[in-house]
Amino acid sequence: MTVAGKATQFEYKALYKPNQLIYGSGQTVVITGWTVKQAIAKHLESQDYAVIGQLYSPTRGINLLVRNLLWNPHVRHLVVLNATKEDQNAGAGECLLDFFRYGFEEGVCDSGLRCWMIRSAIPGYIDIDVEASALEHLRESVQYSEAKSIPEAVSLIKSYVQQEAIAAWGSPLKFPMPTVEPTVLPGSRYGHRIEGKTIAETWVKIIHRIKTTGTIRPTGYDGQWQELIDLMAVITDEPSSFYFPEPNYLPIDRNFLEEYISQILDDAPYREGLKYTYGQRLRSWFGRDQIEQVVNKLIGEIDAASAVMNLWDVKDHEKGGSPCLNHIWLRVVDNELSLTATLRSNDMFAAWPANAMGLRALQQHIRDKIAEHSEYDLKMGPLITISQSAHIYDDTWDNADRLIANQYALILKQRNYDDPSGNFLIEVDNNEIVVTHTTSGSGEIVKSYRGKQPLNLLREICATSPAIQPEHTGYLGIELQKASQCIKIGRSYIQDQ
Repeated sequence: MTVAGKATQFEYKALYKPNQLIYGSGQTVVITGWTVKQAIAKHLESQDYAVIGQLYSPTRGINLLVRNLLWNPHVRHLVVLNATKEDQNAGAGECLLDFFRYGFEEGVCDSGLRCWMIRSAIPGYIDIDVEASALEHLRESVQYSEAKSIPEAVSLIKSYVQQEAIAAWGSPLKFPMPTVEPTVLPGSRYGHRIEGKTIAETWVKIIHRIKTTGTIRPTGYDGQWQELIDLMAVITDEPSSFYFPEPNYLPIDRNFLEEYISQILDDAPYREGLKYTYGQRLRSWFGRDQIEQVVNKLIGEIDAASAVMNLWDVKDHEKGGSPCLNHIWLRVVDNELSLTATLRSNDMFAAWPANAMGLRALQQHIRDKIAEHSEYDLKMGPLITISQSAHIYDDTWDNADRLIANQYALILKQRNYDDPSGNFLIEVDNNEIVVTHTTSGSGEIVKSYRGKQPLNLLREICATSPAIQPEHTGYLGIELQKASQCIKIGRSYIQDQ
């Protein structure tokens, strides 16, 4: 295989995510992080590299990458591009480099399973099923380099091409990967509403809803996802400093959030390989600062229904790489500023918490700018996200199940059962059931119902007030039946007794 002066052809075969890679015939794997892989590929010949791929997440991606490398022992060089703020904030490239620099040790991943933990400040995991000896052999056999720019990465790759081909460090190694088959209950595919006080609480409810009734579909990205269509999440009381549970079960921390918020609020210059940032789309992409526009719009017309920001460019249909966040709408009602965001495609497990916190920061920024430049001192209203494709990728199904098992019941125990649809006072009068409907706040009477059949009464109430919470509906059914039974046996009825 080692022949001086002659080109040697190698074939890289990926066991995982094979359709997400650009293949060559060399011995160098190129990892581009969030920088699009084509940005490097266009500067190279196919014989310069074995494969080029993007690594978005240290907790989800490194495990698959390492398995692919073990199956392709002809790979002897690794170039990791850490060029942009987005690359560095995600931390996947740095964690991968730390695997080769410092190794790994046995530990427990965030889903509670035993795993190999990479010795890094950035959490990264490899399945415990992969033999430690194989991982050590891989670390010893692959030369790694970090590049801070595309030209530096290209230069490094070209330098390896000039070297003589090297024999494979061993035979291909394959370790069976466990699969998770979700149990799906019947449920509506379209149109869902979930509400919580904080982003953390709402996230747990979202994951539970998708894992319970979401449809399993192919993703187009070498795998499956579980999906609900048109999921509305309403967050009512997220604090200005953001709530992080202790211990933190969210897929992000405060350090990551600080960098992510800047990607939404701040403009960014064009850089080769970087598709866009949300801040760039909002600040300069269309030749206008849309954040400044909506601030001025609301200052000039505080009850305007046209405070809109758009991130979708019609050219996205042609170029690909279109933004997931498409549309933002702000509204002031009763001195309260709400923000509604529409996302066409939303990874609810890994991305939604950061999306929601970034949007909440944008909402706060706009509220503060309005206060700074006008007499309006608005309250922070709800944050609403509408995720048109709300999905969980198959490589996080196990983590999602463990999150639900550990947190969902606790979230429900903390729940406030006040229903915005109001309260219902049930009495018995003249051998009939009387239901008085009052507002949830002031207790003002808005409607009354009267009859002898509990089921007919419940249907009438639900038809008149279709937004009643499910638990409230169940409660009404039980109390109406109790009232009916008391009439039949001649006993007095007292609600809740």
